[in-house]
Amino acid sequence: MKRIAVFAAIATTLLSAQTGPAGNDQGNALHFLEGTWEAKTQGGTSAANVTGTYIFRRELAGHILARHSSAAGCKAPADFDCEHGDLLYVYQDMPGQPLKAIYFDNEGHVIHYTVSTPAPSSAVFLSDPSLPGPQFRLVYELKGALMSGKFQIRMPGKAEWTSYLEWSGAKK
Repeated sequence: MKRIAVFAAIATTLLSAQTGPAGNDQGNALHFLEGTWEAKTQGGTSAANVTGTYIFRRELAGHILARHSSAAGCKAPADFDCEHGDLLYVYQDMPGQPLKAIYFDNEGHVIHYTVSTPAPSSAVFLSDPSLPGPQFRLVYELKGALMSGKFQIRMPGKAEWTSYLEWSGAKK
């Protein structure tokens, strides 16, 4: 009997270790992001006109949701990086813990986010407000077949968010 209990405990541990974000309710809440999306900027203070694609896909046996982006065309002010490249990884430290994300780009920026899903087809990535400097918010919302996104900034001591870049597009 003890042997069965030990095997059951090991099997449960292995199954929970293998499911990661893809196998829990929090990770499944981000399923709507998965796929290859077209993107075209529609506003924001960057004044950039950019088209491109981004891909959300499960990696590392489903433990990570990764976003890879690429630009196909860009017209922007001189201070905007039209060669921009970035990676976003969504993960869960431990079962039962909130989802987190980490962002890296070719300009050396690193942003740590907590991730929430306020509605079945929306996700909000929010940086830690206690860190020095501005706070960042990344928002995705799927309405019908159209995915829209916003990268927003809130300066210290301010209540309002300013959209640096907004985009939308359909799944390819």
